Amino acid sequence: MDPDAAASQPTGSISLRQLLMSLGEPLVELQTAPAGLDVQISSVALLDPEDPPVARPGELVLAIGARGRAAFPALRAGGRDGAAAVAVKLDAPGQAAALSATAAEAGVALLSVRSEARWEQVDALARAAIDNAPPGHPGEGPAEGDLFSLAQTTAVLTGGIVSIEDTANRVLAYSRSTDSDEVDDLRRLSILGWQGPEAYLATLRKWGVFQRLHASDEVVGIDSHPELGIRRRLAVAIRSGNRQLGTIWVQESSSPLTERSEQAMLGAARVAALHLVRRRRELSPDVTLTWTLLAGLLEGSASPQPLADHLGLDTARPAAVLGFSYEAAEVTTPELTRTEITNLISVHTAAHHRSALVTRVDARIYALLPQLPPSIDLAILRGWGQEIADAAHRHLGLSLRGSVGCVVPGLAEVPESRREADRILDAMASVGVGFGAGAATTVAGLADVQAEVLVSELLTLLSAHPEIRDSRLTALVEHDSGNQGQLAESVLAYLDAFGDVRAAAARLHVHPNTLRYRIRRTEELTGLDLTRPEQRLLAMLQLRLERPPAT
Repeated sequence: MDPDAAASQPTGSISLRQLLMSLGEPLVELQTAPAGLDVQISSVALLDPEDPPVARPGELVLAIGARGRAAFPALRAGGRDGAAAVAVKLDAPGQAAALSATAAEAGVALLSVRSEARWEQVDALARAAIDNAPPGHPGEGPAEGDLFSLAQTTAVLTGGIVSIEDTANRVLAYSRSTDSDEVDDLRRLSILGWQGPEAYLATLRKWGVFQRLHASDEVVGIDSHPELGIRRRLAVAIRSGNRQLGTIWVQESSSPLTERSEQAMLGAARVAALHLVRRRRELSPDVTLTWTLLAGLLEGSASPQPLADHLGLDTARPAAVLGFSYEAAEVTTPELTRTEITNLISVHTAAHHRSALVTRVDARIYALLPQLPPSIDLAILRGWGQEIADAAHRHLGLSLRGSVGCVVPGLAEVPESRREADRILDAMASVGVGFGAGAATTVAGLADVQAEVLVSELLTLLSAHPEIRDSRLTALVEHDSGNQGQLAESVLAYLDAFGDVRAAAARLHVHPNTLRYRIRRTEELTGLDLTRPEQRLLAMLQLRLERPPAT
């Protein structure tokens, strides 16, 4: 085992599933995973053929130079010592079956590495994926996955195949591609060689691509050149101030790039800059400081000055908060979904507003928009939020609720904007406003749903104080529950229809006379008099709390 590798182990942890989603084809391929894809990988180790075959719990063991039967000791040691996975290179396709059988018997996952790939490349990329894994607690990072997840989000939004490179054209991360026929020679050779091939780089220099990237923040287009094995692609520089940190490349696949590809790339470049600056520790020795300060500001537990000093923000310029939530029941992989959504929100908000900061607090995701122009219109912010909700539904199949908090005069008032955003999200969730693919409004400001917000807060008050409820209405709901009745639902539908019996009956799919009977029966059982406006008002509120309206 390489002692230098052991001394510099990554400090994070990711599942085998996440590692495969990050690296995947064309570097590694899963052969077998007897313990499933949720085993955790916490470190990477290089195992030389001359070293004794040992491993540590949670390790990804890279069995260098051990091919065919020579890899059996590494697999058995990995299973014996609790390694998460062992990676080997295959000399011939027939070796996979024997190695997989040995790995399954040992109880350790087996990964095969492409023969053209370099071990130091696999080592570096695996460590980067583990180091940058989302920590799983609130208040972390603008886009809580690593550069691989950002590349994947960019691929989703552009419809292309993405790679992120540093200024030396070394590949830092790339998106997954399910069809190898869609990948051109430039991308394939760049990933397998961990760096753009010199012949291709020379051609791009000749065309002036690198000069344009160095001189501009704009997206640069490169036409297709089939004779050179190059498909059409777009590129944008990743910058911190005036310094270029790298480049995002998007290769067109068999389908054209999306209409808003360039906008998505601009946002992705700004988010990537935060990742690369964080890697270099230029923002702070503590890489979580920005997000700790941001979470504190949103919660009202920290003053705005530390965040402003840290990022060079003007505390006296207008700011606003966008809030987002989604139904946890819609997703099967919660941590990955949170990362994808956070990335998507980060890319979109950064495309519109360079200073945007995105973070998670509990189950919600917030975008702080500092240093807004004085003339900013709430309709513009709502449009940004709706664009994000539409993209989440279109690309991820996920329904987002979004809210626009009030524009406040400075950073000190940001908690007020966050509170308003939360009030709107609470109301949208409790009264069913603006949710689902067919909803007219999925993102709202207070003016759009003010009545729903106030009703929601009144219901919260009633819920917290049973003593101010009418016991007759509580008894009506209990009567329905014990007799499989529909009296409470019928009364509420009648009141919601403003006393229009025919409209309410149609909503309930019953005859108007049936509804009239139910109203009379309710008054007989409870002593309520629904001709009195005060009793009608109380019944509407309390029955919404105790028996939500039928949909």
